Amino acid sequence: MDSGDSSIFISIAAYRDPQLTPTVLDCIAKAANPRRLRFGVCWQRGEEEERPPFFGQTGFRFVEVDWRQSRGACWARAEAMKLWRQEAWFLQVDSHCRFAAGWDEKLLRAAKSTGSQKPILGSYATPFTPGGAEVLRPGPLRVALQAFGPDGIPQLRPAGFRRNPPAGQPVRARFLSAGFLFTVGDFVREVPYDPDLYFMGEEIAMTVRAFTHGYDLFHPAETIVWHDYLRLDARKHWSDHGDSCGSEPSPPQFPESLGPSWSELDSISRRKVQRLLQNEPLGAFGLGSRRSLAEYEAYAGLSFSQRKAQRYTIQGDEPPNPPAAPDWAQSMYPWIVKVGIEPSQLPAAARREPAVWYLTIQDAEGRELCQLDLPAERLLQLQCKGQEAPIVLIGEFFSDSIPAAWTLWPLSRAGGWLGPVSGRLPEGDFAIVKEADEAD
Repeated sequence: MDSGDSSIFISIAAYRDPQLTPTVLDCIAKAANPRRLRFGVCWQRGEEEERPPFFGQTGFRFVEVDWRQSRGACWARAEAMKLWRQEAWFLQVDSHCRFAAGWDEKLLRAAKSTGSQKPILGSYATPFTPGGAEVLRPGPLRVALQAFGPDGIPQLRPAGFRRNPPAGQPVRARFLSAGFLFTVGDFVREVPYDPDLYFMGEEIAMTVRAFTHGYDLFHPAETIVWHDYLRLDARKHWSDHGDSCGSEPSPPQFPESLGPSWSELDSISRRKVQRLLQNEPLGAFGLGSRRSLAEYEAYAGLSFSQRKAQRYTIQGDEPPNPPAAPDWAQSMYPWIVKVGIEPSQLPAAARREPAVWYLTIQDAEGRELCQLDLPAERLLQLQCKGQEAPIVLIGEFFSDSIPAAWTLWPLSRAGGWLGPVSGRLPEGDFAIVKEADEAD
């Protein structure tokens, strides 16, 4: 880290993405020293797509893949990693991003300020919408736990910092983000990307592998990268390769050249992530030997076997977690809550063009117990029962505190973030699942 070499290898996996060229050009234009940049792009393209203007130029390495042969984002990230040529630093970003002025100097300075020999910085990038009048608002984010899925894989979400971090000083992190990750170049050799992963579980797998290989996890304290999350008109791998994301669709028939459907790839991926979180050996794509999985669980305040998180973790306080009793998971009870929202409570844009709603549950002291993400597809299903019918949201989560209130933050495609809607949870609208099961 102190060699003086500031070369940065920038790994980009691009799937039929018209934002690839704007992303790369913005990355170069905003760099303090563009001469230190080396790009490695796994370009999954169609015959109709023209090559980017920088294709074949010095400093650019490409893997061209017909989109029909793609096996998903993690596979593409693994292919892009193969283009690394011993650069001192490694940056992984998505192909639909924008950058802060002097982003390279900011990342190098932040990495050095950690004092770690193996720092890794990343977060969910701040959202933006590409177009003629792009607005890049500051607002650094961290990666937070949303919930454990039914298969035991943690589901992650973007969140703000609970307290404003000192200017320019990175904050310790529990989780990594795949779409914005910066670290030393040796990471490519020590923690290579697993091409068998697909989507869900990608980030927790990379997190525990990096941590157990001795990497120290941090979030930047300032906005460095922006990301287009909505991608309204973009092609998606899962919509091109087999069954779509609807409710129990009939998988369309594709030519044999397309290979496995996205759902087949996702099933393989989830099983592998489960094995990793059970501490099974997975060769080059397994855990490291510098730290144990149990050390990560103590650091992050998680129990993979119990599928629970400590309150300190749920509240988003900075790790490492304070020492906890060995049986802490036994005091985290499964709750189920019902939130009823009258249409008149919502801003009109929230119902007309929903992008996603974020529902948080709090206890009587205002401490956040969980957050539930409701995508547009789910919201449209809920609202099709009638324009005036109440919208009922059900949430299940673990907590050692009694739920008492809720807050809904709607994000609209046209209006962006809308005002929050809040309410109390009447008795009867929440219950401990365990007690309900015992009563049967």
